[in-house]
Amino acid sequence: MWRAGVERDQPTGLAAYVVAEDLAREQLLLGNDAIVDAVNDFEPARQQWRSLAASRRQPLGFVEVFCSDEEEHRRRLTARQRGIEGFPEPTWESVMERRRGFADWNDDRVRVDSMRPLAEITASVLEHLEKVRRSGVVGAG
Repeated sequence: MWRAGVERDQPTGLAAYVVAEDLAREQLLLGNDAIVDAVNDFEPARQQWRSLAASRRQPLGFVEVFCSDEEEHRRRLTARQRGIEGFPEPTWESVMERRRGFADWNDDRVRVDSMRPLAEITASVLEHLEKVRRSGVVGAG
C-alpha cells in the first residue's frame, strides 16, 4: 500500500483486510482453497470472511492460535524480526493493547496453543478443516 502512495501515517488496517479479501477471492475463483492469516480481532473482520465464503458457496474454517505461556509469547515477540521495510515490529505493549480490545468470538473454530508440538497443532487444524468441509455448511465460521 505504501508503494502505491498510501501515506505511512494513514490507517491501513481496513485496507489490508480488503486487499487480503481480494486475494482470497481470486484463489477461490481459481478453484483453490484460501488461507488468510489475520488477527480478526473484531466482528466486522470475521463477517468479511463469512460473507466471502458465502458469496463463493464455500465452507469456512476459523483457526485461533494463542500462546498459553505469556513469558514465551513475549520472548518470541521480542526476538522476531520480520524485516518488512518501513513496518515496525510490534511491541509487547501494543500486543497487550490489542488483546484488551479483542472482541468475543462465538464462531465455531479450533483453538490451538502454539506451545504444543507442531505435529499436534497441524493434526488439530487439519481435523477441524476436514470437519468443516464435510459439514457442507457454506460461509459459516
